[in-house]
This record gives sequence, structure tokens and C-alpha cells, in this order.
Amino acid sequence: MLQGWIQIALTLLIVVAITPFFGRYMFRVHTEQRTLLDPIANPIEKLLYRLIGVSGKENMTGWQYFRAIVYSNIVMMLLLASIIAAQGFLPLNPTQVAAPTWDTILHTTISFMTNTNQQHYSGETYLSYASQMLGLGFHFFTSAATGLAVGTAFIRGLTGRPLGNFYVDLTRSITRILLPISFAGAILLLAAGVPETLAGPAIVPTLEDPNVSQAIAPGPVAHFEIIKQLGENGGGFFAINSAHPFENPNSFSNLVAIVAMISIPTSFIYTYGLFANSKKQAWLIYGLVSVIFLVFLVVVAIGEYNGNPTVNTLLNAQAPNLEGKEVRFGWAQSALFAAITTGTMTGAVNSFHDSFMPTGGFVMLSNMFLQIVWGGQGTGTAYLFAYLILAVFVTGLMVGRTPEFLGRKIEKREVVLASFLILLVHPIAILIPGAIALAFPDQLAGISNPGFHGLSQVIYEYTSAAANNGSGFEGLGDSQPSPFAIASGTATSPTALWWNLSCCFSLLMGRYVPIAALLLLADSLSRKQQVPETVGTLRTDTGLFTGVTAGVILILGALTFFPVLALGPVAEAFQIGRG
Repeated sequence: MLQGWIQIALTLLIVVAITPFFGRYMFRVHTEQRTLLDPIANPIEKLLYRLIGVSGKENMTGWQYFRAIVYSNIVMMLLLASIIAAQGFLPLNPTQVAAPTWDTILHTTISFMTNTNQQHYSGETYLSYASQMLGLGFHFFTSAATGLAVGTAFIRGLTGRPLGNFYVDLTRSITRILLPISFAGAILLLAAGVPETLAGPAIVPTLEDPNVSQAIAPGPVAHFEIIKQLGENGGGFFAINSAHPFENPNSFSNLVAIVAMISIPTSFIYTYGLFANSKKQAWLIYGLVSVIFLVFLVVVAIGEYNGNPTVNTLLNAQAPNLEGKEVRFGWAQSALFAAITTGTMTGAVNSFHDSFMPTGGFVMLSNMFLQIVWGGQGTGTAYLFAYLILAVFVTGLMVGRTPEFLGRKIEKREVVLASFLILLVHPIAILIPGAIALAFPDQLAGISNPGFHGLSQVIYEYTSAAANNGSGFEGLGDSQPSPFAIASGTATSPTALWWNLSCCFSLLMGRYVPIAALLLLADSLSRKQQVPETVGTLRTDTGLFTGVTAGVILILGALTFFPVLALGPVAEAFQIGRG
């Protein structure tokens, strides 16, 4: 047990040590200060700006910024859909796989464009190398950079600056943050044993019967894997994602994946502190999120270490819950990975989330309900400050002080946008389609586990989609037959059609409606005149206010979904405990 906790502690210490350096670097990038990459990046960026007709000095309003995101995303979605639909005729297709069904193409396209990467297919049997590298790999960069751009624009508006230019923020996020780190990370993964090849599947005899052959699919995985984690994308090259030995062969590659997942969202809080000229407040907020994260991590880790009481009774001994886990990672690294991948909205998995104890399911769902522990790429920090704005308003009402944040008054428009963002969009995107699926468990949901766990499976799927996470509890009939099966006459599944189309609703609503609200909120704050600080000003860089913010997060965020948690993982935990 001690060894597992030491592994967790050392990993988190590395993350904390990286935070100020990486946070300062991102601040320099997005304030266009000098960096070491200038000699390489500047000519590339100038060429790109000329090609798309953008001037780096053109600031956008909130609506202009949002329209630029939507227009560019539509073009990129059409490009991805075209590549997947035509993969049977394109090169880099060693297995000669045909196009998937239209609903799978639609869901996959929207999923990867929204930085969710929810997969209702198995990568090695559904998609060619061209679709994986040129299609999905391209969106790994652009969707992650879009989130970073939105987070940066929000922080600018929050601190009274113009929002900036989306195309410039998108380009600089790729050329100066995502691309160089991915290059270095891919080399580390290659050294760890992750393959990077265009060779087709290797045909080898099985261990059980030398006369029976099996196909082992390799692929250009190393470069795909690092941006999958760094960009909080999560979509796996293989069906079992980071549990596959080609994606994540050992403890070192697992460490690289974890640090890549969490480094940007943690460091982005420090970046905010530099924008606001308030490192103290940044570290207080960092501490707030760290405490929530550590509580969640301890809950899931203890649950996995103690194991299943029913199994322990049969064994007449206490044993960790290793069902659905890779032995090379064990209970500790599996629990840490699960807490981070759902907390950062990455969605990659190195173990089977469906097999975690109910406490693990509770934590993973809660992470995605809150979306701020540590939150999505850039947007997670923006969500966090939406909670801070609500905390300022609530505290101002309680103590009779004018609600102000960073010297700008919080008025009706800001409160309405923050409330809409926190209290309405996320629940609607999850609970409405979830209720419809649960009303027709056989016709639509295809639930493999009845009772409390089946409810968790359904709600997890929509929560993952709405939170732009992409991981799954599995156990649902959400995958159409493979192109090989369809070619041989296998009929498509109406249940999979439901999941593909209904999740598209949650994907789109969970991505673009919050982005619009965040940008409008930032635009509104950027236009406000700064109010001089007086003795009546509510200070937001204190431990007391940070504690109030924690209360607001728990009350507004957690209690919204508590009935679902009570009927799902909480009820399941009591059921297992009762035996």
C-alpha cells in the first residue's frame, strides 16, 4: 500500500514543480513576449497569417471571436468527415477498411471537433492510418488549441484587456505550446517502447494453438499518443486506449501521460495570476482545486485498494480491486489515472472505468459534473472563474458590499451568464437525453447492467459527452458493427444509432453554448471601467473568500447532480456493502 501512495505523491509533486515555469511560459506566449521558439515560430506564423488573411493586431469582440470558432470548426468538421468517409479509397489503409456507417462518421466528427473524442468504435478495426493521422490527429491539435484560445480570451476579458484574435491565439497555441511539447513527448514515448510505424498488422500464431493465427495491429502511435494526452483529447488509437501496451507499455510512459494530461490545466491557473498581477490569488485558487482533487483522489484510491467486499469474503482476505486493470499499473496508478483523466476532461483510460468500485464511479462522475478539477483545456479555468463570479455576487449580497471582481462590478448580465453557464447548460445536456434513454432501457439504452449500475452507465455516457471528456463506463450498445461485419451482411444497430445521435446533442451543447457564454461574459467584463479599491471593496485574494468559493462550488455544482449520484453510485455502494 505504501508504495502505491508514494507513487501518487511523487507524480503530483512533479506536476506542482512544473506549474510556475509552464504557467509563466504560456503567459509569455499569449502576451506575445519573446520566447526561445521565436526564430522558428515567427516565420511560420507570419506565413499562416498571410494565407488566411489575418492581422495579428485585430482584436475581436465576444461575438466575433465565437463566430470565428464556429466557422473554422465547421470547415474542419467537413474535412474530417470527408477523410473518414473516403478512407476506403485513400492511401495509408493497410487493412483495407471501408467507411463506417453515416451515424458513426457524424458522431466521430463532432466528438473530435469538440475536443471530446468519445469513441463508439474500435480504432484499429474502424479507421485507417490516414483517418487516424490526417483526420483525428489534426483535430487533436486544433480542438485543444481552440480551448486554450477561449481560456486565454476569457482571462484577458476578466482582467480588462481586449479579448484578442481567435486565429492568432489558435496558431500560437499550436506552434509554441502543443507542437513543440508533443515533439519532445513523442521522442520520450518512442524511447519507452511505443511504436511509430506505417506497417500493417503482424500475423502471428496464438499461444493457445499454433495452428490459429491472430492479427496484431501496430501503427503510428507515439506522436498520436502524446498530443492525445497533452491536448486533453483522450481518443485512443486502439479500442482499449491507454491500457493497450502499444499506447502505454510501462510505468514511465504512464508517468509521461499523466504529467501531459494535467500540466496545462494546472499551469493555466498560474498564467491567470500573471495576467491579473495577483500570484497570491492564483495560488489560493490552485490550493482550492488541489484540495478538492486530493479528496476525490483519496476516495477513489481507498476504494480500489480495499477492493470488493464480496470478493474479499470469498477469498477470506483483503485484496485490491484489480478487475479491469492492468497489472503493470496496479490499483494506485489506475486510481490516479482515473481521477486525473476525468478531472482534466481528457478521457483517456488505462483501466476499465466500468469495473471501478462505486466510490470510483462517484468521483469520476463528480469530476465531470463540476468540470473544474482541473477542467478542460483552457475552458476549465474559465469555468472556475465563473464560479468565482457567482461567489462574489453571493458574498456581496450577504455582507452588503458591492460585488466586484478585479475592480469591475458584477452586475445582472454577468450573473445571468455565469448562472446560465453553471446551472442550466450542463444539466440540460446530461439529464434530458439521459431521462429519455432510461425511459426506454431495451429499445434505446441497451443497458447491460440493470439497476443502479445501469443508471450510472447511461448518465456517465451523456456526462462524458457534455463535459467534453470522452471516457465511458461501457456496457452500452453504442457501437455499430465494424465495416468488415457490415460488408459481410451484418445489420446496423438501432441502439447504436440512438447513442450516436443523442450524444451529438450533448457534445454540441456542452461545447459551443458554454464557449459562447464565456466569451460574452469576458467581453462584458472587458468593457467595464475599473473601480478604485476602497475599504468597502470585497477582497477576493483571501483564504476566507476562497473558502466561500469552495462552498459555492459544492452547493451550486455538486448538489445539482446529487439525486443522480444518490440513485447511481451511492445506492450501488450501499447495495454492495449490504452484500
